[in-house]
Amino acid sequence: KPATQKPATTNTTTQKPATTTPATNTSTQATSTVSAFEKQVVELTNKERAKNGLSALTLDTELSKVARAKSQDMSKNNYFDHNSPTYGSPFDMMKQFGISYKAAGENIAKGQTTPEEVVKAWMNSEGHRANILSSKFTHIGVGYVENGNYWTQQFIGK
Repeated sequence: KPATQKPATTNTTTQKPATTTPATNTSTQATSTVSAFEKQVVELTNKERAKNGLSALTLDTELSKVARAKSQDMSKNNYFDHNSPTYGSPFDMMKQFGISYKAAGENIAKGQTTPEEVVKAWMNSEGHRANILSSKFTHIGVGYVENGNYWTQQFIGK
């Protein structure tokens, strides 16, 4: 049974609901490099952009650290929201991690077990799709935590 969470954006006008599914998993991940699952999310996201005549987003490893910290924070503190009790808004969080941008956005999801499943869910949600297909964004960071299957996509335009 899907839950909803609006995508977070700044300097953009879309604020539509997003779809998620319940979580079921027990192991954790805390690596500093981009995982195979995270890379797949970037590849699938860029395939969707290409289908719509948009240039590929560049994987930003520093932004991926922020996205992974967000997913870890949601898993550790058992919440599902763009506003973190630890870091505040996604935009506050990016600033705390030293990320600068002209435009920024965030998609989150919980419960999907594969990159294909999560990107499909985001593409089937108007607001998330708008972030994925925004021409304002040039870089992407992805963070996945297996414990609870928390996914975070962060986008910036430099």
